[in-house]
Amino acid sequence: MAESSPSSQEKVYDVVVYGGTSAGIMAAVQAQRMGKTVIVLEPGDRIGGLTTGGLGATDIGNKAAIGGLAREFYREIATYYSNPDNWKWQQQPDRLKSQGNSPEKTEDAMWTFEPSVALTVLQSFVKKHPFPVVYQARLDRTPVSPGRPEVRGVLKDGAKITAVRLENGETYRGKVFIDATYEGDLLAGAGVSYTYGREANATYNETLSGVQTKNAKYHIFVPKVDPYVSPGKPESGLLPGIDPNGPGEEGAGDHRLQAYCFRMCLTDHPENRIPFAKPDDYNEANYELLLRNYEAGEKGFPWINSRMPNRKTDTNNRLGFSTDFIGQNYDYPEASYAEREKIIQRHLDYQKGLMWTLAYHPRMAEHIRKEVSRWGMSRDEFQEGDGWQAQLYIREARRMVSDYVMTQHNCQGKVVAERPVGLGAYTMDSHHVQRYVTADGYVQNEGDVQVGGFSPYPIDYGAIVPKQKECENLLVPVCLSSSHMAFGSIRMEPVFMVLGESAATAAAMAIDLNVPVQQIPYAELATTLTQNHQVLQWNKK
Repeated sequence: MAESSPSSQEKVYDVVVYGGTSAGIMAAVQAQRMGKTVIVLEPGDRIGGLTTGGLGATDIGNKAAIGGLAREFYREIATYYSNPDNWKWQQQPDRLKSQGNSPEKTEDAMWTFEPSVALTVLQSFVKKHPFPVVYQARLDRTPVSPGRPEVRGVLKDGAKITAVRLENGETYRGKVFIDATYEGDLLAGAGVSYTYGREANATYNETLSGVQTKNAKYHIFVPKVDPYVSPGKPESGLLPGIDPNGPGEEGAGDHRLQAYCFRMCLTDHPENRIPFAKPDDYNEANYELLLRNYEAGEKGFPWINSRMPNRKTDTNNRLGFSTDFIGQNYDYPEASYAEREKIIQRHLDYQKGLMWTLAYHPRMAEHIRKEVSRWGMSRDEFQEGDGWQAQLYIREARRMVSDYVMTQHNCQGKVVAERPVGLGAYTMDSHHVQRYVTADGYVQNEGDVQVGGFSPYPIDYGAIVPKQKECENLLVPVCLSSSHMAFGSIRMEPVFMVLGESAATAAAMAIDLNVPVQQIPYAELATTLTQNHQVLQWNKK
């Protein structure tokens, strides 16, 4: 990391937010509300991340755990849909609760929405709190030296970041920095400790991390699906997507990541529907396991087709072979921009081929073809991609390793964070991470864990700040310090919004007090967060 000193001609922002995800936008809004100058550097072309990228069925658990700016966002969603003019493809329901609201009579927020509406609402936040958003603002990730994570794009003076430099050479200086990306590129480039993949159970005395073949209860293949190119002949080789080195020792850590996918916004409205098309480079072998799974007896539908307003959906993975491109993302966290683009394109090609297979392949079960072919991409969403978005669902990439690490024990209430900056409320949830051959010679998935039954729990401030010796002026509300299993619960968009707001509040305090972010008085932070209607404690049943 190169040292730097401010030039008299260069503006120094109070807060520089890298990543225009939902967390990044909320961080910027809060910084502006606290009287700080702020800029958002978004590596892509669209703000909002998954919130505007297809994840319209809000995952949170108990929605009463969400307050502050996050709840303000969902209230604005409800306000938008309260206008009959905004219902183009269906009649406005008598009660918006039918579109996915909480059953509580006092609920004034709406938790299901179209991607374009989420974008409109977030853009209105930016307009009301004018701060610059720079698009295609990719950090220069050229390594300072071989074998080290520090990059030329992060300029430091001792343990403080002074500026970030982009690939195009533009430099942005700041007093405090917030890494709000899904990848954690800024924290890694600053030399902050991190990990990715799954810890062994022994690392934090957990039971749900590491290899989990014994917990594979959901989204698995039916019995006796053959894994070989020529059924019954191992010498013919494995079908695509099966890890020849799996599954590994039960409970052991590995480099594998839970699978990514695109959260599709589909519609069955004839005027707005784009039928699924067969890709030019379609390869049936990529879907042979899907076809064999049905031929072996699978009857269910391989998607969760959550209904959104205006006859649209948020469509997600379900069953043993679905939209999750299992095992094809292991290199993503550390990959270069060009390599990531290739990974994303492979996911897109895979999912396009999957949808055509489900809708039209003659070997597919008739009841599946009949239902899936009624649907298609939405013509009025992601128009630049004919209904397909650019935002891949990065469920998990890097995770910071700080002095405080959130673990399974926090989620289950065995350890309680003493400095809450928000609540987690979702089941500990990991999608599958690998596809392997079982001891009896059949294919199976591994890595899915779904364990809940606990109340909302506090997330510690120490989990969103690095070790002070590594960086004194960085906050990390997304790739926070957490084990794989705890991150599986925390990693929900409303929680990222909450943590983004809390991070910006702490940043403003650190600036005012002229102290490292690790040394701000927590009691003062908690008071400010509470005054801003954040929920820090769970006192309900």
